[in-house]
Amino acid sequence: MTRPLTNWHSAHAEQLTRGERAADRLRNGMGSWFFIGGFVVFMIVWAAVNVTAVTWDPYPYILLNLFLSMLAGLQGAILLIAAKRQDAIAAALAEHDYETNLAAKREIEELMEINRMQLDLLRELRRDVPSIAAPGEGAGR
Repeated sequence: MTRPLTNWHSAHAEQLTRGERAADRLRNGMGSWFFIGGFVVFMIVWAAVNVTAVTWDPYPYILLNLFLSMLAGLQGAILLIAAKRQDAIAAALAEHDYETNLAAKREIEELMEINRMQLDLLRELRRDVPSIAAPGEGAGR
């Protein structure tokens, strides 16, 4: 009745599509301090270059605004893909937990039944054996 233990996470990771793996990598990258720091540096450099040097995007930085809007749209789509996959993983893990708990419940019920049978046998033994010598009152004394 017992089945071999498997690592659900490693088995599931092998089933990911290339797009799902890419969405996970991008989500992890965009959610890092390195990305935030790099993005802040990029915006500061963009503004500094356009204020002091060649101005291809003068203040109020319409091209930067367009770039940020496109990035936000792309980030939103990537995060939705990753969130959808995480929801599917959470649902599958919940199902796996339910199956594990159900199997454990069945095994516990079987063990409880065995325990009840053992207690009944002990009661029968006590009833069938009229007296059991107390320790130190053996037949040889």
